[in-house]
Amino acid sequence: MSTAKRQQTMAKRNRERAVEEKRTLKRLKKQAARSEKAAEELREVAPYAEELRQLAPETVEPGEPEPERVEPGEPAREA
Repeated sequence: MSTAKRQQTMAKRNRERAVEEKRTLKRLKKQAARSEKAAEELREVAPYAEELRQLAPETVEPGEPEPERVEPGEPAREA
């Protein structure tokens, strides 16, 4: 077995760097597309969310714990 190591050529490094850069750009492009799709879905849902807020305003103040809901037929828990 030979202990000498062959030096990596500049051309090979450049090819590897180009492949990695291409993969990174593809990953970023996919991420941007996912973000745009999610934003579009939010734009579509926003009018309905506003309508729901007007129909059922929140009665619990921010920071207060929500009241515990008890299903019919269940015994109420004591604190």
